[in-house]
Amino acid sequence: MDRAEIGVSVRERLSRVAGIIKLPVPTLDAFILRDFLNEPQCEALIKMINLNRKPSRLFAQSLDPNFRTSETCNLDPKHTLVQEVEASLTMLLGIEPKYGEYLQGQRYEVGQQYKPHFDFLYPSEPYWPQQEKIGGQRTWTAMTFLNVPQQGGETFFKRIGVKITPRRGSLVTWNNLDARGDPNAHSLHQGMPVLAGVKYIITKWYRERPWGGSLARP
Repeated sequence: MDRAEIGVSVRERLSRVAGIIKLPVPTLDAFILRDFLNEPQCEALIKMINLNRKPSRLFAQSLDPNFRTSETCNLDPKHTLVQEVEASLTMLLGIEPKYGEYLQGQRYEVGQQYKPHFDFLYPSEPYWPQQEKIGGQRTWTAMTFLNVPQQGGETFFKRIGVKITPRRGSLVTWNNLDARGDPNAHSLHQGMPVLAGVKYIITKWYRERPWGGSLARP
């Protein structure tokens, strides 16, 4: 199955999910599913993130030291809860687990953010030869809010004008590629600064081929 076929397959599968919301834009396949995770699951994942967090990294270095200021950790794939979340994602998206990177947790304190960026990978960048070998291009992103900060922390898709407010347990998922399977510029998004409180999320990225990376992920 090529990139374009993956996009169609997942979009059609998600469109049949009861209660799912498709963003009403023609240029990006993006969906919201409320209550994907329950409160005990969210709290347990927050504890795991707090125990293992470290400064977030980037594939390519930025000249802006404030580009991505969150903290991050890869969640242990052998942990029972992580396996439960992974199984739920597989059932929802229909993407085989072997195509997925490790489930990652992120923590944002007041003032921390992730400025506008793409989740797809740039073949022109120095990192691409290695990434091409271990799974190639990213296809879908699945991100779940674990809590609600007191203020700020929205996910903003700037080019389609959609701002998503954090809601505990809500999943947001989108295709980083267009109908041809090429990088979609309309997938530009940002984690807006947290203005009060702390924000926690988990994120899962999928590749076009089975992923062969290591635990040391950006």
